[in-house]
Amino acid sequence: MLITRFNQTLDIWLRALEEYTFEQLCSQPSAVSWSAGQMYRHLIDDTGFFIEQIKICVADHEHAEKKPTSFGMKILAENDFPDEAIVGAPGNAFIPQPLSKEQLVKDMEVLKINMNAAALLVDESPFKGRSKHPGLGYFNAEEWLQFAEIHLRHHFRQKKRIDEFLKTL
Repeated sequence: MLITRFNQTLDIWLRALEEYTFEQLCSQPSAVSWSAGQMYRHLIDDTGFFIEQIKICVADHEHAEKKPTSFGMKILAENDFPDEAIVGAPGNAFIPQPLSKEQLVKDMEVLKINMNAAALLVDESPFKGRSKHPGLGYFNAEEWLQFAEIHLRHHFRQKKRIDEFLKTL
């Protein structure tokens, strides 16, 4: 079920990518706002990190007793972020523009393949380890998979704001 939702959400992002020109992908609403291309790079980079965390969790029982923070538990329980702007990690300010639209498509397709392979590991592994999210405490493999899909959906709000800006160009 979790991987099905992830695939459905990622497919929405892939279909949306078809609608942008490369110029649109690189157009920023302001000097401190991401372009659509930077948002895609963020999704690719973070989801890749989530996949690596899944692999860590299915390898052993390390940190199995640790839990998410209360905010992390709320996100998982509600299967969504709160509808408010969230300040990301400082490193997010340095997301580069994409090299090409084709590279974004390829990277998103690779993410899908890699997450589906990771989901198989989740189903097959006897281990229930956890690894630490930078701000939300410790997640197990299933929670990382769930969070990956939540994170993709969370950025639909940002995409909508960027799309509104692009209509003005």
